[in-house]
Parts: sequence; C-alpha cells; structure tokens
Amino acid sequence: CEGDRKLTLCGTPNYIAPEVLFKKGHSYEVDVWSLGCIVYTLVVGKPPFETNDLKDTYKRIKSNEYKIPAYVGSDVSAFITKLLQSDPKRRPSMREVLDDPYMNRNYIPSRLPVSCLTVPPRFDGRLSILPDSLAKFSPRKPLGEMANNGLKSPEKAIAVKDEPKAPTNRGPSNPKDYYLRDLSNQLHHLINQKPTELPQVMEDDAEDPASSPIFWISKWVDYTDKYGIGYQLCDNSVGVLFNDITKIMLMSDESNMHYIEKDGSERYLNFNACPQELYKKLTLLKYFRNYMSEHLLKTGEKPEPRDGDDLVRLPYLNNWFRTKNAIVFQLTNGTVQINFFQDHTKLILCPLMGAVTYVNDKRDFKTYKLSLIEKYGCSKEVFTRLRYATEIVDRLMHHKLSSNTRSGGSKR
Repeated sequence: CEGDRKLTLCGTPNYIAPEVLFKKGHSYEVDVWSLGCIVYTLVVGKPPFETNDLKDTYKRIKSNEYKIPAYVGSDVSAFITKLLQSDPKRRPSMREVLDDPYMNRNYIPSRLPVSCLTVPPRFDGRLSILPDSLAKFSPRKPLGEMANNGLKSPEKAIAVKDEPKAPTNRGPSNPKDYYLRDLSNQLHHLINQKPTELPQVMEDDAEDPASSPIFWISKWVDYTDKYGIGYQLCDNSVGVLFNDITKIMLMSDESNMHYIEKDGSERYLNFNACPQELYKKLTLLKYFRNYMSEHLLKTGEKPEPRDGDDLVRLPYLNNWFRTKNAIVFQLTNGTVQINFFQDHTKLILCPLMGAVTYVNDKRDFKTYKLSLIEKYGCSKEVFTRLRYATEIVDRLMHHKLSSNTRSGGSKR
C-alpha cells in the first residue's frame, strides 16, 4: 500500500538501494534507484557499484560511491545523478522521471539493435518522423568518425624484428583513445594477477557467452600497394579502407551502403544507385567482396538477425598493422582483433564488455570475462596471447599514428 515501508532485504545485489541495506524501511523510491542503475549500465556497460566482492559492492552502495566516465554526455550524467540519490526523498517520482529533459530531448525508437552496446545507432531516413524541433538537426557523426586532416601520403614501412609497422591512422583520437586506455588498464591489471598461477585453474568458469563480440573481422585481403584493405565482418557486411582514408561498407542485405569521407562525414547510399563519382570505389568493393567470397574461409558463423537491425551502425576498420607474428585490427567500436599467423588462432578484445574471445586452431570460439579470468584463472595458451595483446594495445595507444602502409597482396 501507499506509504508502507518494507523491511525485507531483497533484490538483485547490483541494483539494491541503500535504504534496503540499512534496513530503515523502503518503498517505491527503490525502483527509481534501480532505474538509475539500469540507465548507468546501458550507458557505461557495467553496473555503477559492481565489484568482484559482494561486501565491497554493498559498501559502495551505502556510501554512494560510483563514477560516471568522462565520455558520458552531460544530459544523461545529470539524469543518472538525479536517480542515484542516497536520500530516497530527493529522488524524482516516476512522473518527474518521464518529464525529465533527458527523456524528452531525444528521439526514442521502439527497439534498438544489440550493436548499440558498442556503436551508436543510425537514424538516417528517420528525420521525417521526428518533431520539428529535432528534425532540423542532421544525424551526428558516429562515435569516433571525426575529422582527421593533414595526413601525409601513404608510404612503405619496414618492420624490424617483431616491432609493428606504424598503425594506419584512419580517424579520430577521442573515443578510440579512451577505449585503448581502458583496454590497456584492464589487460595490465589481469596480467599482474598471474591467473595461470592460481592454486586451481578453472578456466571453464571464466567463460561468459553473453559477452561474445557483436562484430569481428571474419575475412580480409590486403591490397594497400594499390587500393587499400578489404574485409568482411561476421554478419557478412563487406568494407574497404582505401589508401585515401575514405571508407565504404556494404551491409549484409547487399543493398544499403555507408560511405565515409576523409573528414568523417557519412553518406548512406543504395548499392544499385551509386553516384558516378563513387563508381570506381564501388567497383573495387565488388572485387574485394567477390574475391573473399570465392577464395577465403570465414571465421565463425553469421549471427542470427535480431530486432532493430535496421538501426545498426556498423563499426569500421580504423587502424591496422602487422607484426612478425600477427595482424592487428582496431574497429571504431573499440574492438581490437589479433590474428596470429603461425597457428591461425585469434583474440578479439572488447573493452566495453571487459571480455576476450579466443578462437583456437580448430576455429572454436570461447568468450571469457577478464574479471572472471582473474578469479578462476586461464590456460597458459590463453595467457600467453593476452600478454602479447597487452603489448599490442600499448603500442596502438602510444604510437604516433601515421599513414604508413604495408606491401600488398596478402590475404586471409
């Protein structure tokens, strides 16, 4: 009933309100707190008070100890702060929540694709259904697809020992720099915990299929001596990163295309109605697609179609380079993929999910949470590659990104 205060301790640990833990009695305000935790989780990728130990989680909830990352927008930051007030009397009512500026300034679709966990959705072609106050705004550039002017002409680079050639700079620094810093911190922390030296290694318990990557590169072919690098994502979308820094992506429906200019601006096109000025690049895209389809094996299965796929904004290849042992890809959604040459194993690292997917030489996929590897351990096979990945991510992060390219003709 209205006004009743419950004294029972119940709820999901990461979403429990402080008044529940203090056993002072609680009511509907706990739902507002839980909503704040949910919004935070959707924006950041993990609950605000989550730790590896339940007691520490409860301690952080009681002291309202959480941090909103710097990359989170001011509107949603203010919204979360209103919901996560320690004093339940200071939290907004559900009516006030619905009237909040954050809830009313933005177009809210009826569904969203799973890719929104790592890449903002695309709303092109939907401006006509927006209110007049919003329709005047053109679709913003995707995270990370910002201007990158003044690049030098591509030139050959020489690899020394296992030092990678300088990554090919294909875009911005802000969000992807954050992704790299975050991933580097996660990997260094894990390596320092020495997960192979636990008294009992239980690698299977570290698996978390729900954290599997949404996108990864399943095929690639390198013709940067003439044109650029072509690649296929796991959903059968095909992209090309051209030597002139432009990008083109044909979605898996083989109809819709994305084209990204040098300045990061996007154009959405139809495969069968391509502008004349892009005809040559479309021809090259077809060549890359046909070559990979006819000659290369695919890594993994095509994901099942999901609700909201019409709003999917695909990640693009942002940087890539070779070392003596591997080829490294960095996507605009923060994913770093390392394909090892000798045994054809692969690592797919996602900083937002805090997870790594290992593809062994038999092409079997296993996804692990880094936090669970710390707790349950992992095999030396996985650890050795994670240690190598730590070096690679640090090199990606600290290199002065240049537009050096590699000699072409390779493919995988």
